[in-house]
Amino acid sequence: MAVTLTEVDHACWLKHSQVEADLARIYHDAPSERLPQVADAFVESHLKSGGVFCCALFDDRLLAAVSVQKKTEAWWLAHFCVRKSMRRRGIGSRLLALIAEAAHEQGKALRVEANQLQLEDQLLLTRLGYRPKASGFYFELNPLAAGGY
Repeated sequence: MAVTLTEVDHACWLKHSQVEADLARIYHDAPSERLPQVADAFVESHLKSGGVFCCALFDDRLLAAVSVQKKTEAWWLAHFCVRKSMRRRGIGSRLLALIAEAAHEQGKALRVEANQLQLEDQLLLTRLGYRPKASGFYFELNPLAAGGY
């Protein structure tokens, strides 16, 4: 399935009802213990705080999302989620690869706090080239050091 990367910020979320509905569907499919608050409140508060969602887009629909805080030194990724009906098709891995390409173009490392990761998330990140850093506090992918993604 050929997905493309799209970025959703607060203005995009407010402007496009389909984007709002798709993000709600994505995060409603997430187990509640994986989000810091209920899905709708999580999406809204993340966007209002200046965060964005990097999303997998296919056929004008969002199928997966990652919350991203773009900091000076790196982009911090959290709360990966793929629509339940779309899981096990490589969409999440492809989304992370597309984010790595975008980070490479911007000269940014990608980081994920380790304390919010379940074992299967850690295994996926390791398979994709992320490595534990800062005594295991976070996983990092440095697309520049790795020669891109």
